[in-house]
Amino acid sequence: METNILMEQDKSSILHTYNRFPVALDHGEGVYLYDTEGKKYLDFAAGIAVQALGYADQEYNQALKDQIDKLLHTSNLYYNQPTIEAAKKLCAAAELDRVFFTNSGTEAIEGAIKTAKKYAYEKDGSTDHELIAMNHSFHGRSLGALAVTGNAHYREPFEPLPGIVKFADYNDLNSVKKLVNDKTCAILLETIQGEGGIYPAEQEFLEGIRQICDEKHILLILDEIQCGMGRCGTMFAWQEYGVKPDIMTCAKALGCGVPVGAFVMTEAVADASLKPGDHGTTYGGNPFVGAAVSKVLDIFSERKITEHVKETGAYLEQELERLKSQYPFAAARRGRGLMQGLELRVPVKEVSSRALKQGLLVITAGDNVLRFVPPLVIERKHVDEMIQKLKIVLDSF
Repeated sequence: METNILMEQDKSSILHTYNRFPVALDHGEGVYLYDTEGKKYLDFAAGIAVQALGYADQEYNQALKDQIDKLLHTSNLYYNQPTIEAAKKLCAAAELDRVFFTNSGTEAIEGAIKTAKKYAYEKDGSTDHELIAMNHSFHGRSLGALAVTGNAHYREPFEPLPGIVKFADYNDLNSVKKLVNDKTCAILLETIQGEGGIYPAEQEFLEGIRQICDEKHILLILDEIQCGMGRCGTMFAWQEYGVKPDIMTCAKALGCGVPVGAFVMTEAVADASLKPGDHGTTYGGNPFVGAAVSKVLDIFSERKITEHVKETGAYLEQELERLKSQYPFAAARRGRGLMQGLELRVPVKEVSSRALKQGLLVITAGDNVLRFVPPLVIERKHVDEMIQKLKIVLDSF
């Protein structure tokens, strides 16, 4: 069907909450996508950091097909083998002890907040605990997730939001220290800020927050929904820093296209927080998503995805730095591994739009950052192809 016809049908039946690009994608293969009219696109967006294995990975697809023929859903009233296997593998990869599977990253954030509040409640019976989150952060669109999202643009239309949340400045330890008090139950941050503009945490900042949490008996929650699952060269970004959280959230590439998220925690937190009846989900952790997560984690291990990301990510960094030096309106490059941002002094949304015409999918972050979050299976030749297409776009400015 022609794109313009699909666009008109979308307008007549789907709530307008997305400003979409004028393209209707039909299928994918490897790191390329094809629209309904047959045009080919090099994908450096990966469904917003979701499609870590690219498209049409036969081993992954077969695992899903096999599970479809066995069992899709039973509810959490019963045990199921795929999800138990997935949980064991995820806990091992995350170096944590207990997991709760959700349907999305936003729900993982909600669960992490509830866990922290219940943990504090179990200690003192109080219900007025506070959280500290970061300015320019993004954690999701539900009311609880919005409450800890440090961007007034997202929050203001929906206030008052639940809970007591105070916002510190990312990578400014003193600003965090000023907000800590006897009511603080958790400090929540992205290990690498994504939507805010691709800002990695500084080593001293993350270590300093861990020290505050240890001294004050506060929980450290790290949001690894975008930066986790191998994207930065280790299975989870915090592992490169050596700063372990008490609770971690993940989603996106956890299912490589199947909607699934999780919050994972230490045994100490699990034992003193959520109990039967405190939290639940109808779909979360069903056999289908369990099979997906289990196969994703197997593939990551067998194909040494994190090692590949380190090598290819270093090359992407090098080529983006080279590109930055060629354009006076390119202000900075930031990021780790295959999560990179190029700060520009020209309209990045227009850059993204013009890139689409060159057969390149690349998205934005913040107000002025071009974001590169490709499938983790890209090779150097794909980086070269991306740079070539992007130079055509940047030359037009």
